[in-house]
Amino acid sequence: MYAIVEIAGQQFKVAKDQKVFVHRLASEEGSKVTFDNVLLLDDGKVTIGAPAIEGAAVTAKILKHLKGDKVIVFKKKRRKGYKVKNGHRQALTEIQIDSIITSGAKKAEPKKEAAKAKPKKEAPKATAKPAAKNTEKADDLKKVEGIGPKIAEIFNEAGIVTFADLANTSTDKLREILAAAGSRYASKNPDSWPKQAKMAAEGKWDELKKWQDETKGGIEK
Repeated sequence: MYAIVEIAGQQFKVAKDQKVFVHRLASEEGSKVTFDNVLLLDDGKVTIGAPAIEGAAVTAKILKHLKGDKVIVFKKKRRKGYKVKNGHRQALTEIQIDSIITSGAKKAEPKKEAAKAKPKKEAPKATAKPAAKNTEKADDLKKVEGIGPKIAEIFNEAGIVTFADLANTSTDKLREILAAAGSRYASKNPDSWPKQAKMAAEGKWDELKKWQDETKGGIEK
């Protein structure tokens, strides 16, 4: 018996007890997770979802968080004296499939609503701090090379609303936020973003512009 399920923006063919590496998940090691976006089931009879199969789900256990093998990206322009070498290690999570539920699984919607309900209870405290920052200055994170409108919006929702917030956030945390937003953003490289944000937070705009002019896509020569 196997299933095709979507996990963190990727599709996997999984079976019971199988170990899979997926984009970094927000849950802690040892915790249980459920994925209800099951696209296909084969339990002797193939069932195809439209797009997902109602009542089907895949449960798994998070074994550990890790980083993938380093990928080297080298760019060179002939007769231009331009060479850029950059390395990237994808943030991953290793999970083990516990079971494949063919029907009667609880939908993820109630869990999402419950997750949203908790911040609402803490809303007076949680929103009070960002509100204070926003009234002083709502920084335009798009001034950091490599951050577009959508990524800026994702960071704002995660509580990163100023250059100082971004400068004080680790690259591992930034990758975790991007991975949670989907595979489209998980491939982005945030290594230089805190450095750029620090210069912006300190008002070193000339220094930031010079640094950006001497780099390509936020990657240092």
